[in-house]
Amino acid sequence: MEHIAALLLVISCSQDLSGCREIPAPTPLFEVYEDCQAALPKAVSMLAPQHPRILAKCLEVDPALEDEYNQLTWNVLPNGMLDASLSVSSVVAVSEPAQPGEVYLH
Repeated sequence: MEHIAALLLVISCSQDLSGCREIPAPTPLFEVYEDCQAALPKAVSMLAPQHPRILAKCLEVDPALEDEYNQLTWNVLPNGMLDASLSVSSVVAVSEPAQPGEVYLH
């Protein structure tokens, strides 16, 4: 099984940064972080003709947590910089009790 070392996040924004959204990267996953960094300029130039403003960033992935990441958070700052991170959030699901007073955690 191949491990993921980096994720290429690409965001398209309006010229004034008033509206931004994620768009698919040509190649979103990389086994080596440096390969992501090398692919970033090409991805931006490939997507630029269809989008007014492109922001992109390679995010390091810890191979030990590869299957645990469940939250991608990003924000475009007023200065036009992209702030982004991958994280693991601990979510506890509670189901209906079978008997009154019982609670099952998953």
